[in-house]
Amino acid sequence: MDFLLSGVAACGACVFTNPLEVVKTRMQLQGELRPPGTYTRHYRNVFHAFYTIGRVDGLAALQRGLMPALVYQFSMNGIRLGSYGIAESAGYTRSPDGRLSPLRSTLAGALAGVMGAVTSSPIYLVKTHIQAQSAAEIAVGHQYQHEGMFHALVMIHREHGMAGLWRGAISAVPRVMVGSATQLTTFSSSKEFIGNLGIFPKDSWQVALSAGMTSSFTIAIAMTPFDVASTRLYNQPVGPEGQGLMYKGLLDCLAKIIRTEGLLGIYKGLGASYFRIGPHTILSLLFWDQLRNAYARWTDRR
Repeated sequence: MDFLLSGVAACGACVFTNPLEVVKTRMQLQGELRPPGTYTRHYRNVFHAFYTIGRVDGLAALQRGLMPALVYQFSMNGIRLGSYGIAESAGYTRSPDGRLSPLRSTLAGALAGVMGAVTSSPIYLVKTHIQAQSAAEIAVGHQYQHEGMFHALVMIHREHGMAGLWRGAISAVPRVMVGSATQLTTFSSSKEFIGNLGIFPKDSWQVALSAGMTSSFTIAIAMTPFDVASTRLYNQPVGPEGQGLMYKGLLDCLAKIIRTEGLLGIYKGLGASYFRIGPHTILSLLFWDQLRNAYARWTDRR
């Protein structure tokens, strides 16, 4: 049940935050391996990106890739949050004296993130391709021409086999490890700290909301460099054998970005990342916490 509740919570958040994911993806691909000032900035900031995409691609484009995004959130976060929830309920994230252990919580969050990332990597690959697709006048990054999630999965498998579907999965592991460990550790510790202050009633949604707001700021800072690299690696063009034509792997990608775009290149789209990660973290963790509480109350009444 933990896996189902976690997946539903993540999907609920995704419906609201997918437009921000589209904006984030476009901004992270803008000016790829180009020195600052040598390319046209189609998206000057988050709000300008919303306006530009809506004007050129149409308002529906702001929800582009919603289907793979929902499938990805259900599978990845169902596994990630569900696994962490089981570890938390079993007491594995606490020290022998019953207090929350930062080390155990971090390890549990990182392991849960790796399991979710590797399993769901093909869907994230397709989601990135579809969300990057746009009209030629505002196109950034390599442009795939997928007609939908299932069409993309079939075409990638037909051209590059099963290995092609998991291209970039290894590079996604550090991204989700850092993000998951940071998110779940700060959420759990913040929730415990805020709960102990006694400001809000026990198990109140306000406790989860406050903890989620703290967690979202931390995760945006820690995760953005890996998120930028992951987006570039998934979206890069590939050769006949399925090898990337621009980057060899995560370290090569980060090095090339810093060398050509500067250190700020790995934080490209940070504002969009926070606007997306922030609400998604708050909503998914809030929904997750409340669904678990509701399920616990329901089982107690049986």
